[in-house]
Amino acid sequence: MERIKNEEIRQSDSYLKYQEFATSIRSHCIRMTNRGRSGHVGSMLSMADLLAVLYEKILRVKPENPKWPERDRFILSKGHGGAAVYAVLAEKGFFPMEWLDTYYMDNGKLSGHISHHIPGVEFSTGSLGHGLPVAAGMALAAKQAGKTHKIFCLMSDGDCNEGSTWEAIMFAAQHKLDNLTVIIDYNRIQALGKMEDVIEMEPFAKKLEDFRWAVCEIDGHNYDEIEDVLSKVPMIKGKPTWILARTVKGKCVDYLENTVSCHYKYIADDKLDEAIKGLGGQL
Repeated sequence: MERIKNEEIRQSDSYLKYQEFATSIRSHCIRMTNRGRSGHVGSMLSMADLLAVLYEKILRVKPENPKWPERDRFILSKGHGGAAVYAVLAEKGFFPMEWLDTYYMDNGKLSGHISHHIPGVEFSTGSLGHGLPVAAGMALAAKQAGKTHKIFCLMSDGDCNEGSTWEAIMFAAQHKLDNLTVIIDYNRIQALGKMEDVIEMEPFAKKLEDFRWAVCEIDGHNYDEIEDVLSKVPMIKGKPTWILARTVKGKCVDYLENTVSCHYKYIADDKLDEAIKGLGGQL
C-alpha cells in the first residue's frame, strides 16, 4: 500500500513540476561551470531540489519587481553554490537567460560567488559564516517594523564550523525570531574532507534543540517532505526554524556523488554529454 502511495506522489503534478525545475537547475549548473571552467558543481547539485520547491511554491517574490517591500528574503550563505540560484532566477524571469552564458567569464554579468548586484539576490556571500548573521538581522528588523515577510537562509554544513554562525543561532533564539527559517544542505562533505574527518556536528539536531530552535530533519531530495515542512514554518511560535536537509553531494551525476573531489570542480568537456544525459535533460 505504501509503495502505491509513493508512486502516486511521484506522478502528481507538483512532484513532476519540482522534478522538471530541479533538472533544469542542474542542467544549467553543469553547462555554466563547463563554460566558465570553474565553480563548485557538487554543492550546486546537492541543493537543487531545495531551491526548486522554495522558488516554485514557498517564497513570495515578484520577478518583475525584485525589490518589492513585502517580498520574502532568501539568503544563500554557501555563496560558492551561487550558479544554482542564478539558474533559478533566470528561469523565473528576474534577468535574461542569456546572462547564464557569462558565468565566471571575464567581463561577465555573473560572478563565481553570488552577488547582490544581480536582480533577486539579497546579499553577496562567499566566506562562510556570514549568511545567518545577516538573515537574523533581517528577521529582527522585520519584527521590529511589524512586517509579515519571512526570511530564509540556505547554509552548508561547512557554515556551521564558523563561530559567527553559532553567535547568530543564540541571537535568533534569544529574540524569538520565528520569522527566520534556516535550511542546511547537509551533504556532510566540505572543501577538504568529510565532516567526520574535519569537524563532526552530530548529534546535530539535538544541539539546535538545546539552543532553543524548532528542528526538523528531512530528506533534502524528497519534494513531498521539503514542501510539507516549508509550508508549515514557523514550526513553533516564538522559535526560529532549523531544517536539517540530508542531501547527496553531486546529486544526479553518478561519478560525482558523495565525493570530496566534486567540491572544487566543474564538468569537463569529455564528461558534459554524459552528465546532461544522466539528468534526462536535452543536449
